[in-house]
Amino acid sequence: MFTACLPIKTRRVIIKPMIEFPKDFLWGAATSAYQVEGDNFNSDWWQWEKTRPGIVSSGAACRHYQYFREDFALAKSLGHNSHRFSLEWARIQPEPDKFSDDQLNHYVRAIDSLRSLGIEPVVTLHHFTNPLWFSKIGGWENPQAWQYFLAYAQKVIQALCGKVKYWVTINEPMVYAYYSYLIGDWPPQKKSPAMANKVINNLVEAHIRTYRLIHSFYKKNKLIDPSVSIAQSMIAFVACQKSLRNNLAVYLRNRVFNFRLIEQLSRKKCLDFVGMNYYTRHLIDTRGWSWEELLGNTCTKKHDTLPKNSLGWEIYPQGLYDLMVALKKYKLPVFILENGICCDDDQLRWEYIRQHLKKVHEAMDRGIKVIGYLYWSLLDNFEWDKGFAPRFGLCAVDYSDYKRIPRDSAKKLAQVASNGLLEE
Repeated sequence: MFTACLPIKTRRVIIKPMIEFPKDFLWGAATSAYQVEGDNFNSDWWQWEKTRPGIVSSGAACRHYQYFREDFALAKSLGHNSHRFSLEWARIQPEPDKFSDDQLNHYVRAIDSLRSLGIEPVVTLHHFTNPLWFSKIGGWENPQAWQYFLAYAQKVIQALCGKVKYWVTINEPMVYAYYSYLIGDWPPQKKSPAMANKVINNLVEAHIRTYRLIHSFYKKNKLIDPSVSIAQSMIAFVACQKSLRNNLAVYLRNRVFNFRLIEQLSRKKCLDFVGMNYYTRHLIDTRGWSWEELLGNTCTKKHDTLPKNSLGWEIYPQGLYDLMVALKKYKLPVFILENGICCDDDQLRWEYIRQHLKKVHEAMDRGIKVIGYLYWSLLDNFEWDKGFAPRFGLCAVDYSDYKRIPRDSAKKLAQVASNGLLEE
């Protein structure tokens, strides 16, 4: 007698390929003071809102000033081990000869809160807004602007130096100069290429002086070496159709908007890493040889067929990779300080994050050292002249009661942050 061997039914298990990030990789999100805190009465932007018809007021924003502990706990629950935020200069120095210890202590408490949760703070000193008094004396047009900024920075450094390793002096200097002094959409609404260039030079000087001050202060007080940079907005400039003029326009825009400051500051040895903000691509189609054409025109022929966010920005992860590879020559670590999308479709948000993280990992495989990845933004927030409509947050904000609701994309990113593994 014998027993036949019957086939055993087995369930097919599909193992999906994964990519792995380093154990010390920094994961998190970013905010800026004016966009989330609310009630920044002494800021130039606050005053500008009140005098411009049709401009949405920031008002209470997300009330992060009151709820920062809850927001940081939320970030911790989402697996974040790093958080970038800015200080509001107008709070700390509401008048030219007055510094507020209460406001400085508020930011000390914020950093202590992050540290208690095991979250690495990344502190930004200037994120677009200025004290009203500073604007009244010419703001960044004033030849002495860097001296006023340095006095503010010195107060902050003295208060926070033992608690902060990563410093960002200026957020997106080129963006600030472009919107405020070249096309005039933001305060003080001027349109002067010469003035824009002057402002950029003053911002660069402010960074150099502040960089040296931070390092000097840390060395004098025998603290662990700080890591200091700017946050540089970078755009993927791509020729719509290959032509001499379009290729020249791409080259010039890369030189002027993407690499000018990095080149300048790396020569001065005033960057410890490249702080990189990346969102989108510009498809270039120039229609003349003037500087305005070469530096300003984009394609109007509806060749930009890529998916877009709710502001019409193209989704182009390849651009992040290409720019990171181009940064390799500077031999500096790269820190992704902002990368994000505003949209109503949260699945699109996760796909945006996933595809960009894949490109970050590809760049790392090419030998680029990457410190970390910070999504913009932790919360839905006040998006400058666009108001509250664009929703960038990992966490939705209900502005009727300020409740925070983590989106599914936040939970998926949390899983990646917890184990460093991302599905290919």
